[in-house]
Amino acid sequence: MAAERGKREWVRDYMMIYLVRHGEIDTGKSKRYIGQVDLPLTSTGIEQTMKLRDRLAGVKLAGIYCSDLNRSFITAKIIALAHQISPVASVDLREISLGEWEGRSFEEIRRNFPVEFARRGANLAGYVPTGGESFADFSDRIMAAFNRLVAGTDGDLLFVGHAGVNRAIISHLLGMPLNNIFQICQDYACLNILCRDLCRDKERYRLKLLNSTEHLEF
Repeated sequence: MAAERGKREWVRDYMMIYLVRHGEIDTGKSKRYIGQVDLPLTSTGIEQTMKLRDRLAGVKLAGIYCSDLNRSFITAKIIALAHQISPVASVDLREISLGEWEGRSFEEIRRNFPVEFARRGANLAGYVPTGGESFADFSDRIMAAFNRLVAGTDGDLLFVGHAGVNRAIISHLLGMPLNNIFQICQDYACLNILCRDLCRDKERYRLKLLNSTEHLEF
């Protein structure tokens, strides 16, 4: 009996989720609302992504998911080269939609739409820019996609997100209010690691690493 037990394969009771942000993009000299504007990686962004790929090369992955925006998809494709996995792009993993504000500078919106600018600052979770989505609706969209993909995969996963996407996932899983979402730093090509416990009556996530950029220092 003991010999039979020894032959059984050990089954992990947790799942590792690697959550990264895409590499650098050129947003111009002024701070802007980017949202779903489809910007490409800069040459620096590609270099950052290759360093991130090297850091993750030894990780065994069951799947790689990303948004269909260029900066996320190209980041995912570069990382995937080390894993012989084709990344799966989803529109549901796109950055938040900022509607008519997209591509415009913070200063332009503050100057030309002072009331709307102030309202969003006072109610980050609920305010909806014209033609866009609130952070609450955005978070619901992201978490529905995240939970579906996690539940449908056996093994560890990599998500190539955007700053807003990663913040939404981390804040939700840690029970943080959405109005505090910008207190979570997400630098270009950063690495976050989440651990999902699988053997508990109530699902639990633990944050093991946040906004790590050590790979970019070499």
